[in-house]
Amino acid sequence: MAKTKLITKADDAKYAVKRRASKAKAKAKGAIEAVHGPSPNPKTNLVLADIALRGGSLLLRQGVERGLLGAKYSPGKAKDILKGRSIFENLTGVALARLATKSVPGAILVGGGIIAKTLYDRSKARKAKAEGEAELDEMAAEGRDS
Repeated sequence: MAKTKLITKADDAKYAVKRRASKAKAKAKGAIEAVHGPSPNPKTNLVLADIALRGGSLLLRQGVERGLLGAKYSPGKAKDILKGRSIFENLTGVALARLATKSVPGAILVGGGIIAKTLYDRSKARKAKAEGEAELDEMAAEGRDS
């Protein structure tokens, strides 16, 4: 008899929890459906989200690039170097990033290329440093002119 009462109480508790959970789920679903973007048109909201994400990613990328260059160069020179990059250099960077993020073989190819370039530069450290400095000075000069 005590066992039957215990089972009944457990079943009652189980159903009470289920009812509360389903009520909370319905309430949350209603709240989610009530949340809209700035526009009632979903396509417009998608475009706005895309613009916001791309803008944020652009700002983050520029910050990281300036930070990497800023460790060695003044902030003004770092800004000039970034402004002096050609469209070809920018498009190459975008293409390599897409290739690396879209597939595992692409990531391996791009990563392997970066490792090979780094090892090559380290083996030719003095000459590569002088060439790199000259190229960056040239890019900074082009950035100041534009």
